[in-house]
Amino acid sequence: MLNYLPFRIVSLLLILLLCSFAASYATDNISVVVWDERQEEQKEAYDNFLGNYIADHLGKIEGISVKSAALDDPDQGISDEILDQCDILIWWGHVRHDEITRENGQKIVNRIKEGKLSLIALHASHWATPFVEAMNERTRMDIESSFADVEDDNMKFNYIYPKERYRPPKRNDIITPYTYPRKFPDGRIEINIYYPNCCFPAYRPDAKPSYINVIHPDHPIVKGVPEKFEISETEMYDEPFHVPDPDMVIFEERWPTGEWFRSGSVWNIGKGKVFYFRPGHEVYPVYKNKNVLKIIENAVLWLGK
Repeated sequence: MLNYLPFRIVSLLLILLLCSFAASYATDNISVVVWDERQEEQKEAYDNFLGNYIADHLGKIEGISVKSAALDDPDQGISDEILDQCDILIWWGHVRHDEITRENGQKIVNRIKEGKLSLIALHASHWATPFVEAMNERTRMDIESSFADVEDDNMKFNYIYPKERYRPPKRNDIITPYTYPRKFPDGRIEINIYYPNCCFPAYRPDAKPSYINVIHPDHPIVKGVPEKFEISETEMYDEPFHVPDPDMVIFEERWPTGEWFRSGSVWNIGKGKVFYFRPGHEVYPVYKNKNVLKIIENAVLWLGK
């Protein structure tokens, strides 16, 4: 009995040590949540929704752990419990953007600012609430930086949302965000800051091909990706894209009919980052393109490092 007791203690300690090591190893993985509206139309190109298709691909990559979430899940798939365990949030939104409140979008942005997660917004997610709120936040940060050295008690900043939340800008509209300062006779200064529309003046869902050009071939997001490749079926978006100036534009996309778009851009938002990647569509199999999947995979590995 005296010999048996130490053996049991040693065995227990070994088990605890292995469990601790396994838990430590698991936390080294990049935790990804792929959020998807899951429209029925997606099944024209993906048997089990496009978000699950992306998640299945990422789940095969060493060092990445993946969960799928959807708008119709409890708490819209973005509960605090889910977000607190998320390093990278990949977002697919299209026609139900307005169901995510600004408050819920802001709680995602707060985590980005704190460096707790990064956001990858795909295709029509240019109007997704988390992306819009991130662009609004970047607008405020840019303004605060521009006026950091100005001390004037008579100066007031007014932040103004677009009049129609989901109306594409016209070709001749002023590109947002923009500022409009006014000085009054009594010395007051008001600066109106118009938030970005986060859209563009033209799109065309005709499944025509586009060509992706890599602008920064040394960036980790383009590792293993050719400097130019074709997407055989996609939707066209045309510049200007009404967003704050990106910190880096990694991809440019062009169409044979002359349109072009900044199709892969990165913004720093506090300690975190937002990556917008334009290619995609709910009924065209864009995410089955090996280069498109590779870019998403690379973005996860880079943002999660």
